[in-house]
Amino acid sequence: MAKQEVRFTVDLTLKPETLEEFKTIVQALIAVTQRETGALGYDWFFSADGSRCRLIETYVDADAVLAHLTGPAVKELVPKLASATTIERFEVYGDPGPEASKILAGLNAEVFELQYGLD
Repeated sequence: MAKQEVRFTVDLTLKPETLEEFKTIVQALIAVTQRETGALGYDWFFSADGSRCRLIETYVDADAVLAHLTGPAVKELVPKLASATTIERFEVYGDPGPEASKILAGLNAEVFELQYGLD
């Protein structure tokens, strides 16, 4: 992980009978995030039974994180996602910066700052 990169892992459990709604929201989230400068990865993984999902996001730096958190993906689409899922865990790896840290705290995200890594 590059020292400026920031990654999120978000573990979600789908609410019963919301799979099709969830898939539609995910496709919209991907389309919006794909257009964001500094978004390096936005990958969705599903459990074998389709009831759980893990989102792994990677951003080039804290500025890209803040842009994502204050942009349409989070402002408009994440509330829709929340209606179809339960967030089980939200972890942030790296330094998201002070403004983004405040937003992430409001989302109950736990931030892990990089201490050791490859240069």
